[in-house]
Amino acid sequence: MEALLETSAREPVAPPPPLFNFARHLFQLNEARASKVAYIDDHGALTYGELEQRARRCASALRALGVHPEERVLLVMLDTVSLPVAFLGALYAGIVPVVANTLLSATDYAYMLTHSHARAVIVSEPLLPNVTEALKSIDDDGCQLIVSQPCASTEAPLAAPRFETLVDAATPALKGCASNADDIAFWLYSSGSTGKPKGTVHTHANLYWTAELYAKPVLGIVESDVVFSAAKLFFAYGLGNALTFPLSVGATAILMAERPTADAIFARLVEHRPTVFYGVPTLYANMLVSPNLPARADVAIRVCASAGEALPRDVGERFTAHFGAEILDGIGSTEMLHIFLSNRAGEVEYGTTGRPVPGYEIELRDEAGRPVPDGEIGDLFIKGPSAALMYWSNREKTRATFLGEWIRSGDKYRRLANGCYVYAGRSDDMLKVSGQYVSPVEVEMVLVAHPAVLEAAVVGVDHGGLVKTRAFVVLKRDFTPSDLLAEQLKAFVKERLAPHKYPRDIVFTDDLPKTATGKIQRFKLRELS
Repeated sequence: MEALLETSAREPVAPPPPLFNFARHLFQLNEARASKVAYIDDHGALTYGELEQRARRCASALRALGVHPEERVLLVMLDTVSLPVAFLGALYAGIVPVVANTLLSATDYAYMLTHSHARAVIVSEPLLPNVTEALKSIDDDGCQLIVSQPCASTEAPLAAPRFETLVDAATPALKGCASNADDIAFWLYSSGSTGKPKGTVHTHANLYWTAELYAKPVLGIVESDVVFSAAKLFFAYGLGNALTFPLSVGATAILMAERPTADAIFARLVEHRPTVFYGVPTLYANMLVSPNLPARADVAIRVCASAGEALPRDVGERFTAHFGAEILDGIGSTEMLHIFLSNRAGEVEYGTTGRPVPGYEIELRDEAGRPVPDGEIGDLFIKGPSAALMYWSNREKTRATFLGEWIRSGDKYRRLANGCYVYAGRSDDMLKVSGQYVSPVEVEMVLVAHPAVLEAAVVGVDHGGLVKTRAFVVLKRDFTPSDLLAEQLKAFVKERLAPHKYPRDIVFTDDLPKTATGKIQRFKLRELS
């Protein structure tokens, strides 16, 4: 049987030199853009020259606090210009920034502080209570607390030093750390949906590869672009969107500290007129049903990206019909740092995740590790140069995920005859009904195509020892739950999929549980069933 090994032919990308510090690389790339705006946030703007100077000052400030190369600093920071300054400043100094989800509990932060042995934590003032509680609960008293208050006019007395003040007072570091391309650069913690979060360890070169392999050739980002990511910087997807990619080409990035509601997104799309927008499927769906959806003439979007969950065909088609911009749906992971399988501009096939990004290889394997033929569901394995090194201090899970050059993604896919890949769901979410696999995502895609349905999530429930499907459905604002509508939805699915796949139960709900990155938490729905 022929192995399903997929890659795309193109001119090879030159690797970074062995001696390579990604922050210093960005500063050198943008030397001639000192006066150009790199970032715009809720408080103002920062030019490329100011970004470099403040990052180099940050490097000096962290070293003056006694944080040494290869030691960790935890960043619990909202999306303001201070976060790129802290991230790049740490990289420049050879210190390892650990970017943390801003929506976690004190218990989660206590675990991360202990697990990473962080020597400092930089926290945005609104997030201070949970981090302070976490620090009080851990034994290590060597972790220094630094508070970020980007808007000095609202500064209140603090028990800890203010990050922006430390940066202002420091002398810019003249030389960056002489890092190697394969040196540890930063960590990102996984969502922890199946246990404790895993500290995913990435190198300086990994950031370079995502820009060279995805951002430039697939997304087509250029210097004249203004980019805006609804996904936050603590998310691997958002870190590439709003830091790695724009800074690699000299573009301007918009940052937003508040929660990415449809109205908050619209305000930035109209005011700043970004040309590249990054979202997640749930957000795109909510934007389209909002009464405040701006007209095409009021925005400047030329291309969009989507990740986190599979983008429903109907959502993509309606978005493009309204705005005239395609959504390049793709899949990435914390372990691969960004998107490795994606649609391409001018070749978008909504309902699929497209084809492999040039430079990455894809295999679909069955439970015995054998390749599966087109049309059949298999486990997704990826090989590419942006792969993480390991999970920090977690040998068991590292060995289960990082298999030589390949990474086991935990996702199920099938490949169409035309080479496009269709998402079938997470391996843990797959259902076996009447002895046959059922992809929850496939059923969900059909449900959201119904005019009444905004969102849907499908799980398996036990019916007398047999697995049956149950769908949790969020309706659009003009529709009301009823038994009649539930039967109509079942019939709608029956007409479009094999009989064993339709949901036996329909549960109407006001919302679906999701991670901070927009992924539906089906395990929580199973707990309700």
